[in-house]
Amino acid sequence: MVEPVEDGEEIRWASVLAAFDPRESRMNWLLLAIPVTIWLSLVEHNQPLAFITSMVAIMPLAYLMGRATEEFALRTSESVGGLLNATFGNAAELIICVLAIVAAATALSNGDPESAATLVHVVQASLIGSILGNLLLVLGLAFVWGGIHHKVQKFNPEQVGANGSLLLLAVIALILPTAYHMTGGGDAETLSANVLKLSHATAVVLLLLYGLFLIFQLRTHTDLFVTDGTHEHEEPTMRKREAMLLLVMATALIALMAEILVHSIESAGEKWGMPTVFIGVILLPLFGNAAEHFTAVTVAGKDKMDLSFAIAVGSSTQIAIFVAPLMVLFAWAMGVSLSFEFGLLETIATFLAVLITNAIAADGKSNWLEGTMLLVTYALLAMTFSLG
Repeated sequence: MVEPVEDGEEIRWASVLAAFDPRESRMNWLLLAIPVTIWLSLVEHNQPLAFITSMVAIMPLAYLMGRATEEFALRTSESVGGLLNATFGNAAELIICVLAIVAAATALSNGDPESAATLVHVVQASLIGSILGNLLLVLGLAFVWGGIHHKVQKFNPEQVGANGSLLLLAVIALILPTAYHMTGGGDAETLSANVLKLSHATAVVLLLLYGLFLIFQLRTHTDLFVTDGTHEHEEPTMRKREAMLLLVMATALIALMAEILVHSIESAGEKWGMPTVFIGVILLPLFGNAAEHFTAVTVAGKDKMDLSFAIAVGSSTQIAIFVAPLMVLFAWAMGVSLSFEFGLLETIATFLAVLITNAIAADGKSNWLEGTMLLVTYALLAMTFSLG
């Protein structure tokens, strides 16, 4: 096993640079999209194309971030490792949302409320899209790919229950502001203000719940979240400082690509006639979480369904009870009105996704037909969101 770096040791740059080598992973070829994106943004001023190339560039960068995280996870327990993978698996999404909120705050200060509203809608849609993508697309592909190789696969039903209950609670938190706005009395301005207050209070409660969930996962009930022994025969290939350097480099480049992406969303939507909700719900989560999606499907083919389920559903749970409330509070601090009123269609879609996922996974078994059901549900929702 490679020993951790001591304070006096130098970083071995060769091991860090090797992570970017296309021979290490074919996905690294997509890193060529980084200079193309910068050129399109700064020289050609072609924002619609820069939007596409920036999304493509984020895919391999998210993979590199995941690889660096895995190096840390290999030195920890399986519960901590799973938490690290889920957290940094959502890092690209988190960065995009943060930069979109900052851009919305800048637009408001420049007297452009329409652009600010568009960016807020993108944030809301991308959060919903991450939950839907992980629950329906990723888990569906994992069930299908695993089912092709294995007739019936099993996973821990207690883990399903813990994540499923948290997701259902989070969906209730999403439904209440929308339901209140639709049924509450008073003028529109008062209703909007009350929805915002309700969202801020709900965000605090969900973050407290997330803290309790961490205690449950890492201290009191760790046995419920132990995966299939994924790391039993794996050893770190980088020392800690090298993994940290790779993590910092990948994060910085993702932030750069996300900055270009956020500022090109409006022009891309106008040029190609893509509704903002479709960009947020389908495109951003699909590209931002592509590396994580690939991992979940790959391990399902190896019959490691506990790990696959932990990646897919665990990421959705973290988006729902950590990332989403954190973004609501961050927007509040930035003076941006971001609430849990994500829209009736988005709320219903999320509720249905959680229901069908819990129903299919409740028995702790999966097969390719159940995966097909999840994929069909995702396809139907994608077609609906494409209509605007």
